[in-house]
Parts: sequence; structure tokens; C-alpha cells
Amino acid sequence: MSKWALISVFDKRGIVEFSRQIEQAGYRILSTGGTARHLLEAGLPVTQVEDYTGFPEMMDGRVKTLHPKIHGGLLGLRDNPEHVQKMEEHHIEAIDLVVVNLYPFTDTIAKPGVAFEEAVEMIDIGGPSMLRAAAKNHRFCMPVIDPEDYAWIGEALSAGKEISDSQRISLAAKVFAQTANYDAAIAAYLEKQAQQRTQSAASAAGSAGASAQTDSKADAQADKTWPALYQVSFVHKQALRYGENPHQKAHFYAEPAASRATISGAVQLQGKELSYNNIQDADAALNILRSFDDLKLPAVVAVKHMNPCGIGLGESIMQAFERAYEADPVSIFGGIVAPNRPVDGPLAEKLTGMFLEIVMAPSFSEEAKALFARKKNVRLLELDMTLPQWSPEDKVFRRVSGGLLVQEVDRQLASQWDVVTNRAPSDAEQRALQFAWRVVKFVKSNAIVLATEHSTLGIGAGQMNRVGAAKIAIEQAGERAKGSVLASDAFFPMRDTVDTAAAAGITAIVQPGGSIKDAESISAANEHGIAMVFTGERHFLH
Repeated sequence: MSKWALISVFDKRGIVEFSRQIEQAGYRILSTGGTARHLLEAGLPVTQVEDYTGFPEMMDGRVKTLHPKIHGGLLGLRDNPEHVQKMEEHHIEAIDLVVVNLYPFTDTIAKPGVAFEEAVEMIDIGGPSMLRAAAKNHRFCMPVIDPEDYAWIGEALSAGKEISDSQRISLAAKVFAQTANYDAAIAAYLEKQAQQRTQSAASAAGSAGASAQTDSKADAQADKTWPALYQVSFVHKQALRYGENPHQKAHFYAEPAASRATISGAVQLQGKELSYNNIQDADAALNILRSFDDLKLPAVVAVKHMNPCGIGLGESIMQAFERAYEADPVSIFGGIVAPNRPVDGPLAEKLTGMFLEIVMAPSFSEEAKALFARKKNVRLLELDMTLPQWSPEDKVFRRVSGGLLVQEVDRQLASQWDVVTNRAPSDAEQRALQFAWRVVKFVKSNAIVLATEHSTLGIGAGQMNRVGAAKIAIEQAGERAKGSVLASDAFFPMRDTVDTAAAAGITAIVQPGGSIKDAESISAANEHGIAMVFTGERHFLH
């Protein structure tokens, strides 16, 4: 007795060869539209679904497999007499193999400027329905969603071998994993579209002179766009050697439509495989570098353990690197260096003269590649730095025991800039304070940054008290602390940090303000002749 195989694929890689194998193994092929034409052109015998169901394909192919003769054949239990009787009564053939892959929704929405209507048309309905039905009934109807499985399944069926229960369950699990990922991508896209339209409507209302009450209602409505059920879905990218420590297993998963301006979209040109810690550090470096995009200046960021250890701006990328290196020539050892300009031969010469884990840049000249080739372990990452890494709808996730924390990306620079001391910062101090304020939000709290207008000088990160962080930053800066400025990610709970800064010769401070003892800090700054600015916002990074 022959068996039926239902084949309907968007990705036609290997489908002709696989179909030949199963046809030789005794399967009759049932197919639809473009897949049927593709197989017929290859000389394979095919029964069209509409000929089998007696119901024409219609509505631009939206309705073709959603029919009882198809789903009865997928879901019918062959060891259930009632099911078998109903199948015979309604002339439903048992379908024993389903080979289906889905419309490329994530590829479609990744295209620049894709229209909403085009994206919606790439939402597959029949494919997931058939796959889920077959996966549910995997004992009798084997589901195949991944072209990578064609080879071993085709070989087994051609040799007359049975596909084991565990293999069938594994194939079913793959179906549900991929369809869940598919649905999550659609849900995320539609949520993003809804948010954009809500924000556009709110902006239009504001532009038309809507009242504060209307704006308030729009804001409340915008907040409702956060879903009641938060779904995140990622695709396996690579196995990692280990996690943060050698005894921890780890894998890297990527967003289905990750931008070329992200770590998961980067191209590795050479070097050892990226480790768990490499990926985290590289991502931190990229986020910091992106915060300087609007300045349109050459910039170099050096990162160690997800904290910046040196940041430099310059007229040239070489000058920016030298400033970043001089900021902390000790900590940069074994770290990550990320320039926002192409790496040429002279810069590569400098970089290959030190031990680095990763160099990440928009591109590398042929001369630079040749120089790095002598250091085969250095990982070179190339990624598009002309594209924004974050969009307004992007979120930050933090897994906690029994739950998930979700927040907006901290992309704020300064909502206000209020001088609270008798002395206002000079123009040079203003530029240095703005530079330091950009940097401090990327340093683990409690965080203190000492800087000039073009480079960091000392960084105190992750301390349990603020004055302790200040002392570390000052010690690192040494004599360079004199005449520098200081940025704090949160307010000063007392005046001790100001006194410590004054003793080191720091001339200006930027901090959020908001402490019940702000007056004491302001008084201390006035006593020491320090200019101090309040931004009205903090930048905790835990």
C-alpha cells in the first residue's frame, strides 16, 4: 500500500533530490502551487492538492491546504477505529509525511523600507497549520521542516528503515520550536508597528496643539502597547566553548532579523571563536561607541570586563586611539578595541604591538589584514557602523529567578543642564563635562569618570560607595586629575565626593542632583571654586 507525502516548501533547496528518494521509497507526492510545478518540471509524478480535495486554490494562494481532506489525513489516528472509519467514510487518505517550510517573514521585514502590507503577506497560515498537525500526530505523520534533515531521512527511507519514535519526537519538537519562533517574530513586528502608529498619532496630536490632557491620554495609551504576554525568540547561532567560566556551558542565540550593525550581525574575519565574555565585552564596546555617533568625530573605545577602560576622540583615528590607550595603558591589555573608522596599516601596526582579544571596526585595509594575520588569535570583527544599533522600540532584557525584567534602552544624554554653583563651567569644561556624561552611563554603578574634552583619564566602576569610586578614578588618573572634570552616574549622598575631587585638583563636576543633601554638595563646590552642573537624571547600570 502506497503512502502519501505532502510537500509544500518556499525554500526549495534539495527538495527535488529528497522527493526522488521518497518517491522511490514508495511515497506518492501531494503538492501545491509553485512546489508542484518545480517537482513536475524535474520529472516527478505529483498530485495537485486541488485535484485531491476537489476544491480550487484561491485568494492568491491564501486558501489551498486548509481543507478537511488535508487535515483529516494529517491528524487521523491510524490505531483508532473511529478515526479510520471517518476517514474511509469521507474519502480521506492518510498522509504519512509532511515536508513544509515557511514563508520568509523575518527576511522580508529585514529589507530596508519594506511596506507593512508586504510583510503581512509573508505571514504563513497553511504551512504552520500543516506542520503543527503533523507534529501533534508524529507517530503516524512525520513532520519535516528543516532542509538539513532531508539527507538522513531520505537515506533511511530509501533503505527501507523505520524512523524511530525518538527521531519523530525530535522532528516534532523542531517544528514547534520553529513555528513558535516564527509566531514570536510576527508578534514582535506587529507590536512594533502598533507602537510606531501610537507614537505617530500622539506626535500629530501634539503638533496640532492638543491639550496637556490629550497628551497625557496618548502617553497612557502608548504605555498600554507593552504586551500582557512578553514573547522573545532567538535563533541558535553558535555553540560557545564555555560561559563566563569553563565549568559553565553556553550558546549564542541571535535575533532572527539582526541588523548588520549588531554583534550577532558582525562578520568575523579571523581569530579564535568568540567566547561568552568576548561577546558581552564587544557588545558593551559597540554600545559606547554608538553614543558618540552624533559628534561625527573619529572615536576609539577600549573595554575590559564590560567597562570602558579608555575612550578617546581625535582629529584622526590614530589620535583617537592614542588618547584611548593613554587613558589606561595597563587595563587595555587583553581587552577589546573598537574604532569607529576603518583600520589602516599604521593603526594596525600599533594594535598588533599589544595583546588584544578583539579589534572591531567598520572595515580593515588589506595592509591591516596582512599585519593581523601574523597574530592569528586576535579576533577581527567587521560590522556596519553607518546603521543605528538601536531603534526606539528596542528593549533591554534581564533574566531573574522566575521572571524577566524588560526596560527601554537608556539612550538619554541630558534632559537639562543646570549650573547650581556660583561659578559656571568654562567652555572647555563644558565640553569635558558633556564628554564625561556620555561615558559615565556605560560604567557599572557606582560610577565615577574623570575626563578632558577628548579622553577619559580615570574610571571608578562598580563600587559599593560613591566616594570609593571617586578615589579609584583619581588614583588611576594620577597627576592628570588636576584640571580635569568629574562625572557621577547618580547624586552625591553627602559632600565627601566633592571634597575628595577638590583635593585632587578637579575643577568641574556633573551629576544628576536630587539628594536631600544637595545643598551640602553645592556648598562644598562653592568653597573649593568648583563649577557643578545638575542634569536631573541618573544613569545607573547594574
